[in-house]
Amino acid sequence: MKEILQERINELLIDKSNWKLTKFGEVAVQQKKSVNRENSSLTKYVKGEHMGSEDLHLRVWGELQDEYLGPAFIRYFEKDDILYGSRRTYLRKVVIAPFEGITSNTTFVIKANEKKIDKRLLPFIMMTDDFTEHSVRNSKGSVNPYINWKDISEYKFLLPSKEQQVKIAELLLAMDDVIEMEHIVKDKIELQDEIFKSSIILKGIKNNVKYSKFLRNNIAEGWKTTTIGALLNEGYIKNIQDGNHGETHPKSSDYVEDGIPFIMANTINLGQIDFLKSKKLPKNLTDQLRIGFSLPGDVLLSHKGTVGQVAIVPNELEYPYLMLTPQVTYYRTNQEYLNNKFLYYVFNSVYFQNQILKLSSQSTRAYIGITSQRNLRIAFPDDLNEQKKIVDILEKIENNKRLI
Repeated sequence: MKEILQERINELLIDKSNWKLTKFGEVAVQQKKSVNRENSSLTKYVKGEHMGSEDLHLRVWGELQDEYLGPAFIRYFEKDDILYGSRRTYLRKVVIAPFEGITSNTTFVIKANEKKIDKRLLPFIMMTDDFTEHSVRNSKGSVNPYINWKDISEYKFLLPSKEQQVKIAELLLAMDDVIEMEHIVKDKIELQDEIFKSSIILKGIKNNVKYSKFLRNNIAEGWKTTTIGALLNEGYIKNIQDGNHGETHPKSSDYVEDGIPFIMANTINLGQIDFLKSKKLPKNLTDQLRIGFSLPGDVLLSHKGTVGQVAIVPNELEYPYLMLTPQVTYYRTNQEYLNNKFLYYVFNSVYFQNQILKLSSQSTRAYIGITSQRNLRIAFPDDLNEQKKIVDILEKIENNKRLI
């Protein structure tokens, strides 16, 4: 596929001498057809949150019978119309509708003026940096900035000849096909990965047994179930601790450019700690704090706001320690009995995440404190060698996924 794309690029000798400066409003037409939902046969709707950033493909949507929609959801769109999020336009929410349905009046429904532009090219123009910069620059409001159609229609760009438009559109679509294939492969791998990882982690549990039934002699030979609290009492886990609360909690005014990373829930993503994203604190301040010092090998679990994110503190750490916020708990295992990477995979398993989701949803804001965490149940083999074998398999899966 890459060779074919390169051939097309080489064939496309771009001569801009005959390109014409054109207003967006000359090639795009806003559709404002309204729908009476009570008398409509339409079944699908699209919210702004359904539209991904920098992704022309609509991957999720809603069914009208499943949810109450406010009066703003009256705008009709047809298959192949372009949907454009007019609020917070820096997010670049531009999708090609795969079916007909309705959306809100804050989502522009756009058709190409096919007398002047190849309709396949229009959404790619709307994804360009220049188009986005114009939209952001002309947006109104500070909290939830929005663009008016009148302002967006004034955007000017160089429009190729019809013949060149066809070639450029075909090239861009071919490139999009490659990206989409990678997306599909990634999704399939992640699904298979989740199933496989869960099956290994749950190997000790007989088929069709939910975690709530762990105590009913449903564990295979060599595996046992217990609580986090019991593992702490029995010495499998050395310590469980989150960051400083109350008056001793560091403030935003304490942040510095270079210092000890201050690990928040949103700092943990896809099993890793994002050190570039993390705030920093001066070491002379963190040294004075009472708790929250996380060391290499600790398993981190976010438990407030963004709940259920998991990571391991790297063994090769350029800092003497990491400082945790009250949003994150560290688990320090006794490596003679419980492999820290095995605990990491347990925390990522479906049955464990379901427990967290159930308990954290009982408060107004998603939260599960340390006391409640001690009641969480896990299944594991008491044999350390078996734990390590499972870790080896799961690490290979993760490494292959990263390569892909």
